[in-house]
Amino acid sequence: MHAIEFVFAIGWAVFWAYWLVAALSMKRQRIPLSRELRIRLALFVLVVILLRIGAFQSSVRKVDPWLSAIGLTLFAAGLGFAVWARIHIGRNWGTPMSQKADPELVTSGPYQLVRHPIYSGILVAGVGTAVSLSWSWLIAVALAGIYFVYSATIEERNLTQQFPDAYAVYKRSTKMLVPFIV
Repeated sequence: MHAIEFVFAIGWAVFWAYWLVAALSMKRQRIPLSRELRIRLALFVLVVILLRIGAFQSSVRKVDPWLSAIGLTLFAAGLGFAVWARIHIGRNWGTPMSQKADPELVTSGPYQLVRHPIYSGILVAGVGTAVSLSWSWLIAVALAGIYFVYSATIEERNLTQQFPDAYAVYKRSTKMLVPFIV
């Protein structure tokens, strides 16, 4: 394993460990068990199949220091943005597509830039991983992107029901995943 692969492995491991520990502080939530669970299961099965066929193995290409630096920068910025969003939303955070008891609409901090900064940050970190390690990692980024857009759409439908006036105004003023674009 190259040093750069080790850095990414440790970075992702620390991020997901933090995420699991931080999840202990969230408010009580209701998780729908219909099609949302089915899509999560389908994505999990797809990732397992891709892992089994070796789709995410590191490429044989020579390590390029410039690509490694760009990838590490994107990785750190993406995870930093996701963690900032997670800290900022606090106990209002929940698993994708869940509904909170006593929800609050958070529109400040990273949520001023995009409506779903956690998803945005994870996707940017994924692109950074692909740039540094192997372009085949873009498969994982694309799968995550599809899941995140689907989750965001469900979450926005729920938020529109919970905050009909405030969420409509917020939605018009902020992009979903990429500031000023999407």
